[in-house]
Amino acid sequence: MIIWLNGTFGAGKTTTAGELTGIVPGARVFDAEYVGYMLRAVPGLPEVRNFQQWPPWRGLVVQTAVQLLDYLGGALVIPQTVLVEEYWTEIRLGLEKAGIPVHHFVLHSDDDTLIHRIETDAVEAGARQWRLDHLPDYRRALSWLSREAQVVDTTGIPPAQVARIVAARAEAGS
Repeated sequence: MIIWLNGTFGAGKTTTAGELTGIVPGARVFDAEYVGYMLRAVPGLPEVRNFQQWPPWRGLVVQTAVQLLDYLGGALVIPQTVLVEEYWTEIRLGLEKAGIPVHHFVLHSDDDTLIHRIETDAVEAGARQWRLDHLPDYRRALSWLSREAQVVDTTGIPPAQVARIVAARAEAGS
């Protein structure tokens, strides 16, 4: 099983993912960002704004998830923003073809809460402006995300409670 946590940058996906590993039996976090970091080191790939634009990133995320689940079992929690519907569809279909159940969630909060979280994040303070600049992309993607995923409103809810909501919905959807 995969629990995919989507949503805009700074929405609390990574924090919620960590909480989920404590309550979903056999769950491990798979940070798909590292696939992108690996690809950045490969000479000859075209310049892109976001490594998700490279088709190998999407394919390798699927294959890595398949290999990890085959080897380790359990569940993978993937905290990864995907705002391009075509990219999400490619990933979802690849995982479905491999027979892996995917529970897709969008962590969402109101703009004031989200901006406050981004501006006060001391862990990734260097990403502040980048995250703020991507809020319009998230807003544009929200209509298709709402069709493809279960939206969890995280406004005013601590990450541990968000994780319990996600875990319960994933279990109910199994």
